[in-house]
Amino acid sequence: MSGSGAELVSLAMIWDGARHNAFTDLARYRSRWYCAFREAQAHARCPGRIRILRSGDGRAWESAALIAERGVDLRDPKISTAPDGRLEILLGGSPVSKGRYEGRRPRVCRSADGSVWTAPLPIAEEGDWLWRVDRRAGLSLGISYRLPSARRWTVALLHSGDGLDYRELAPLDVPGKPNEATLRFRDRAVIALVRREAGAGRAWIGRSAPPYRAWRWRETAERVGGPNFIVLPDGSMLAATRLWRRGRPIVALCSMTTDSLRPILELPSGGDCGYPGMVLYRGRLWVSYYSSHEGKARIYLAQIRLPG
Repeated sequence: MSGSGAELVSLAMIWDGARHNAFTDLARYRSRWYCAFREAQAHARCPGRIRILRSGDGRAWESAALIAERGVDLRDPKISTAPDGRLEILLGGSPVSKGRYEGRRPRVCRSADGSVWTAPLPIAEEGDWLWRVDRRAGLSLGISYRLPSARRWTVALLHSGDGLDYRELAPLDVPGKPNEATLRFRDRAVIALVRREAGAGRAWIGRSAPPYRAWRWRETAERVGGPNFIVLPDGSMLAATRLWRRGRPIVALCSMTTDSLRPILELPSGGDCGYPGMVLYRGRLWVSYYSSHEGKARIYLAQIRLPG
């Protein structure tokens, strides 16, 4: 992963307050940094809470809020600016009892100041997992994955005007147990990066033009976990995700096209790891992620200098 010109400038562990700290996202909102992630006793099958950290300079962080729902595993928080201008967290919620999940449905919380949040509001439908949304011109788009049976997993494109009332726009023809997916607008088209589990589990990249019902898909050479990517000002794309190298998981930055992922920089990571947040700010890429390479799962923040 050398020779790309991408350079790790700094790395800091910013939180390890819980036994297991994981599944991050990162945003800059009204001149402040926000990092959201799940706190729990273990990776899964137990109640989880969402911790929101805040920073003015990206170096000193404080806890701004803690979101919890009794008996529910809240996880995979994604931060964005809501259509009404408030800060929004989209998250998954699964009631858990005696180590078993009893359903699943997305939730939304909103805040005007990052400290006081609305209670988790169920959205979409029971069985949906709307993993991340992107917004453009009053339209919120995202991909939900569903588990109709142990052998049949499906993904569908959902849309909303207010970020609360989501309806299915189109089913997506992605085989191989598709699940976690990040979608981004690129001009008027949308690009999607989708994790898959079956067979070799190689990720798929899709592209669609308005009205976003017809898609072209390409298989990559990489197996991903917690896929995320951003579109740069020149239209090129950078992804951050969990990959597998030398038989072990790592977190890596990748150059991305509509046909491929090419790893360009490995971040210090290992073990239980991945699920990065990404923000491009003043020409530098900021990446939040979690990793257990130094013991338990902790939250890290990297700054990366990009070529050009």
